[in-house]
Amino acid sequence: MNAGAAGPASSTLPTGFQVQIDPRCARGGNLRYLVGGSPLRVMKLSDPALGMTSGDGRIAVHDNGTQVLARRLLDAGIAHPRPMSGPDVSDVTVVVPVHGNQSGIDRLLAALTDITVIVVDDASDEPIRVPNGVGLIRFDENHGPAAARNAGVAAARTGFVAFLDSDTVPDNAWLTMLLGHFADPAVALVAPRIVGLGAVCSHVDSESSAAAAYANRFSSLDMGPREALVAPGSPIAYVPSAAMIVRCSAFLGFDETLRVAEDVDLCWRTHQEGWRIRYDPIAAVGHDHRESLRAMLNRRRFYGTGAAELAHRHGPLAAPVVTTAPLAAAVIGLMMRSRVGALVAAVILTVVYRRTRRLLGDIPRGRAIAAQNTARAVGFGVLQACAAVLRHYWPASLLAFASSRRFRRWLPVVAVAEAVAMWIRSQLLDPEAPVMSPLHYAVYRRLDDLAYGAGLWQGALSRRDVGALRPVISR
Repeated sequence: MNAGAAGPASSTLPTGFQVQIDPRCARGGNLRYLVGGSPLRVMKLSDPALGMTSGDGRIAVHDNGTQVLARRLLDAGIAHPRPMSGPDVSDVTVVVPVHGNQSGIDRLLAALTDITVIVVDDASDEPIRVPNGVGLIRFDENHGPAAARNAGVAAARTGFVAFLDSDTVPDNAWLTMLLGHFADPAVALVAPRIVGLGAVCSHVDSESSAAAAYANRFSSLDMGPREALVAPGSPIAYVPSAAMIVRCSAFLGFDETLRVAEDVDLCWRTHQEGWRIRYDPIAAVGHDHRESLRAMLNRRRFYGTGAAELAHRHGPLAAPVVTTAPLAAAVIGLMMRSRVGALVAAVILTVVYRRTRRLLGDIPRGRAIAAQNTARAVGFGVLQACAAVLRHYWPASLLAFASSRRFRRWLPVVAVAEAVAMWIRSQLLDPEAPVMSPLHYAVYRRLDDLAYGAGLWQGALSRRDVGALRPVISR
């Protein structure tokens, strides 16, 4: 790991850089009061700040005032970057770690033209072959993808490095679309959206199995259709290393002791150093999900084992449940499905609503915004509780299922209701994506949860550390 890489020397946005206020944060198009970000906040723009903002919510940096305003909105997650230019593609080296996937390398290299590429062969049984002009590093012993990527960065002579796994294929102009983010000197890492291979390569049949169809639509590598600032505890807490671009001067190095979750660890360490990380789905990279159900579930289990390592390094950032005591009590009350529980939840949520309304002050539509955010908080809390029961703590749920008649009636209802709610949510968030039947989705989601939860407990038992199972409940 490159322990010497410090935070950004400057966070000053260059002249010509533009940001766009997220329309969801300007309720009713009102740019005076902006509500959004993670954690949720309210920003009131002054008259001078409004004068710097165009009618559609765009701000162009041209002096100190516009620079400060744009920076604050970006760091709050209320605005998104719209840079006009960035580094040239000639200043990028693509690093591809590989272990035994010659066909994937051939397919990927065919899509990477007029760019410097370094392939790192991590001790494949049959040595990887590359055409002339492509760099090749070969390990005699298998060291894992983290070490392979680090070796590729060490050999690169460019200011930026793009990591691509051997089972990916990028969309046309993906680098050009993402490099503009590095016009912001505080950005260390940018990632595209990872989709099914068929979405990028039209000649590839990516629906080769039911498992592949589920993975193409709901892959754990797909961070969704909305651009975002990436940070621990936010809706997008990390981005996968299967496809990402890093600024070499900000690259902290992957932890080579990790065989899983090394990308999460890198993102969190990068954030802790003060760098910004952007996720932008305007660019897409296809990933080959054509694998059997058994292979897919084993991969999910493997990902789950990484939570114990993350908890060891990052403590509560890796907690499976993060909530407040009042919200936890309200969610438990609702899930009890009793009059007493409903009354307790109603009292708590009324207090939360009134407190939120008071904090909003004189903001227009304050009551509606307070009600919406209270409902959103409790909705997220219920879904988080369902995920905990069905995913992170399912071994404990299994014991409760065997010993409690009431729990045996309750758990199937939760399993079905959560799947239906998440299926509807996925359609609302990404209406242009291929539609999967609710039944197909529900079955594969429950299997997905069982596999990940098994890996989570496996990692905790192997490390003899329950940190990855410990919820964080604040006062």
